[in-house]
Amino acid sequence: MQGAPELVGTRGWTRARALRTAAAAGVAMGAGAALGRRLDAGAAAGPSAGQDAEILASFLQLEQLQDQFYKAVLRTGRLGGALRQLARTVGPQESEHVRMLAERVGDRARPALRPHFDAALRTQPDALRAAIALEELTIAAYIGQGANLTHDAVVDVARIVSVEARQAAWLRDLAGEVPAPRAADPAREPDRVLDALRVRGLIA
Repeated sequence: MQGAPELVGTRGWTRARALRTAAAAGVAMGAGAALGRRLDAGAAAGPSAGQDAEILASFLQLEQLQDQFYKAVLRTGRLGGALRQLARTVGPQESEHVRMLAERVGDRARPALRPHFDAALRTQPDALRAAIALEELTIAAYIGQGANLTHDAVVDVARIVSVEARQAAWLRDLAGEVPAPRAADPAREPDRVLDALRVRGLIA
């Protein structure tokens, strides 16, 4: 029916409700990163353009991995329905995140991570679990390093993180999980994020 809310998951959430919930979380993440930077300014050397490039290069690797994942979802014939619809929407957003970060990183970019998605793409539940892990680990990396960025970089990163939060909420709802399960999301160091991706078999 025209004008009716679009149900996106199995718990009766509408897309609008799920995304509004995640939007608030994303804005809070960006603001928290900026606040952390101000509070820690006197404790260590301040943020710099060079440090921005190093941190954003690690974010770029994660966004590239997400971009590759959603392209792989669309290539396989085993996955359809709501997940395929999500990939068609979210995939181009990840491609845009890659472009935005690549412009800032320039020649400081690192080699792309080597994806290992075979097991993750076997079934719809496998793909949903993998996508949630990719989104939430990426968000954890942003939170973990946001306080070490300059103000200009924080502004750009906050714009990306709020979208990542919406994506994670949408995925969790498709999986029948609460879209916003925590009052505050955890932070992770880049190396810990890579370790977690390897443990989950998502990178070689």
